Amino acid sequence: MTFAEKILAKRAGLKTVSPGDFVEVDVDLVLANDVTGPLAISQFKNIGAKKVFDPEKIVFVPDHFTPNKDINSAQQCKILREFSKEHAIKHYFEIGEAGVEHVLLPEKGLVLPGDIVIGADSHTCTYGALGAFATGMGSTDIAAAMVTGRTWFKVPETIKFVYKGTLKPWVEAKDLILFTIKDIGVDGALYCSMEFSGEVIEKMSMAGRFTMANMAIEAGGKCGIVVPDEITIEYISSKAKRPYTIYRPDNEAKYVDIREYNVSEIEPQVAFPPLPSNVKAINEVGNIPIDQVFIGSCTNGRIEDLRTAAKVLKGKKVSSNVRLIIIPTTPSVYLQALKEGLIEIFLNAGATIGPPTCGPCLGGHMGILAKGERAVATTNRNFTGRMGHPESEIYLSNPAVAAASAVLGRIGSPEEL
Repeated sequence: MTFAEKILAKRAGLKTVSPGDFVEVDVDLVLANDVTGPLAISQFKNIGAKKVFDPEKIVFVPDHFTPNKDINSAQQCKILREFSKEHAIKHYFEIGEAGVEHVLLPEKGLVLPGDIVIGADSHTCTYGALGAFATGMGSTDIAAAMVTGRTWFKVPETIKFVYKGTLKPWVEAKDLILFTIKDIGVDGALYCSMEFSGEVIEKMSMAGRFTMANMAIEAGGKCGIVVPDEITIEYISSKAKRPYTIYRPDNEAKYVDIREYNVSEIEPQVAFPPLPSNVKAINEVGNIPIDQVFIGSCTNGRIEDLRTAAKVLKGKKVSSNVRLIIIPTTPSVYLQALKEGLIEIFLNAGATIGPPTCGPCLGGHMGILAKGERAVATTNRNFTGRMGHPESEIYLSNPAVAAASAVLGRIGSPEEL
């Protein structure tokens, strides 16, 4: 069996499963945020539920419109806060402790290898980087899981992605996943498990693996998986507060497709609007002036991403035509950036620093685009209207390209600096 088949079989108490089978499993974690959580709570109440299945296995993270941008967002957060108090939810994280959920949960050791995690957010697939089966669901399914502690899946087919070779300078995990999505399309892995492997993945840091798994959904994937290894175990060794199980695919596992890439041939990539699959190499971009750069989000707002941006920005100034917004994803990322002097580099370059939040990524606040404006973002989606006006444009890149573009005033490579 593949990784996804093996973990679902084990957790369903079955000897074997095949793609297309339906299974019911216990969940280790149920997640919701300030946008999706109130909907789940409403359904929870509508079905007459009196208590959650386990107050230690539900996580609420208000991160999309926080710090509250208006009355409606304040009401949303209040619903989460009051429900969490009423049901003694252990893992409720608000301003000061909160951050972007998909960075915060691994940081807190709440997701471990072998877990089954469901979240009312499509980028829940991020946790597959840890060897968990993690996927997004609608708020109604989340409500049911909050009551029962169980959910059902159709066993997905698995596509294996093998990355070989040596990365060129300034080429990162973001470029590999953008290149992959360009290759297979935004529906190329529809309801499939995307299993990332090969020598490049084996050497890749956890930050890079999180980026790869995070964007599996942008190819239609049910989940994105990196099989746990020494790097995984080292990452969780100081964080894990409970036992975990490592699952690995069998050598005889059957894949619906196997894709191999020589990363030595891949340049930094830029996704043009309006899809993450509309990708060009940096040397094919041409002269595209920009108005804003956003470095942050659950895709590329970790300390490693901020270090990359600082390496590019040190001693330089942001173009007078560009707004550079940098948002560390969690309080600990923010604190580490302060300790390392990264925040000083950003401020000296002319950037503005926001508190840990999703903010501009989903057009929430703190960086909305006006009509006709263009932005380079280290986020995961560039759909029409995603970050503001329907006639604005979003270009996706890695942090190095984003930082360089802020200085150049147009989309460009750090090599130009």
